[in-house]
Amino acid sequence: MGKKILVVEDNPDNRILITDVLTSLDYETVVAVDGEEGVKMASEVIPDLILMDLSLPKMDGWTATGHIKANPDLTAIPVIALTAHAMVGDREKALQAGCDDYISKPIDLRELANKLQEYLG
Repeated sequence: MGKKILVVEDNPDNRILITDVLTSLDYETVVAVDGEEGVKMASEVIPDLILMDLSLPKMDGWTATGHIKANPDLTAIPVIALTAHAMVGDREKALQAGCDDYISKPIDLRELANKLQEYLG
């Protein structure tokens, strides 16, 4: 397996799609189903990249990203927001929260693959 990606996604269908795509591209995947678990898993597994849904239970993705980026051990990990929030200003809000990039849902798999290549080489 290649680089490790933490997928923080509460929707089971989206989780399956994303992890299947990542596995087919030879990435190792770790999954969290809410923001609190995402922050915990990021500290435990130290992934190479995080795909963060922004609308999550327990702790939203903006807050979870803030916690991750505030941790000196995790701050360099790229976080890409995955979200159905595609209104004007949502990209900027995600970037202000600490996300390094943004992909709107429904996910364009080519765009996802290109972003992974950009951040992980």
